[in-house]
Amino acid sequence: MGSGLFFRLSEQYVSQKSSSPILLSIMLAKEVKTGTVVVHDGNPVMIVGISVQSPSARGAATLYKFRARNVMTRNKVDITLKGTDVLQEADFSRRDVQLMYIDTEHLHVMDKEDYQQYEVPLEDAEEQLPYITEGLEGMRALIYNDACVGIEVPATVELKIAQCDPGVKGNSATSRTKPATMETGLVVQVPEYIKEDEVLKIDSRTGQFLSRA
Repeated sequence: MGSGLFFRLSEQYVSQKSSSPILLSIMLAKEVKTGTVVVHDGNPVMIVGISVQSPSARGAATLYKFRARNVMTRNKVDITLKGTDVLQEADFSRRDVQLMYIDTEHLHVMDKEDYQQYEVPLEDAEEQLPYITEGLEGMRALIYNDACVGIEVPATVELKIAQCDPGVKGNSATSRTKPATMETGLVVQVPEYIKEDEVLKIDSRTGQFLSRA
């Protein structure tokens, strides 16, 4: 779930405010990532899951099976395509937002430019939630028909370790890892020399440790 979810966008777009282009692009099925909003049967759907089925016979095509959510009705739909099939990205805008608060049902964010407030059901942001903290910079809301249909987080985020085993000194510790629970509840494998309360850089696309902050 995170930043980097849209890719190979067309060079042409229409600007909507200084920070919110309406993006228009066409992509191959094999290029689609989780979080992409595409048009399917005339409706905007967000890709929430992807599986790849390798060909069982020589000459057969690799199939890409997508689990998608209609952003208007919230109904789920399954889509199966060949890797070379073409999809069109749905018209939407990206808005820079900041976290307001999280309750038991929704993530609440506010547009940093016009102060418009949006709420996103937690189930629609479950992949991004482990990387969202108060004051996170670079978070964006995906807006369609004046509603927030998804959240993007930066490719790299900084998270503080809430709990892990004590750090181990010595060269041998650099090649071994241990689980560390971050402030958001995310569990990351980190080098053994890392200590509790340290702030780390984490790749939000993979959930992997990158470095100390």
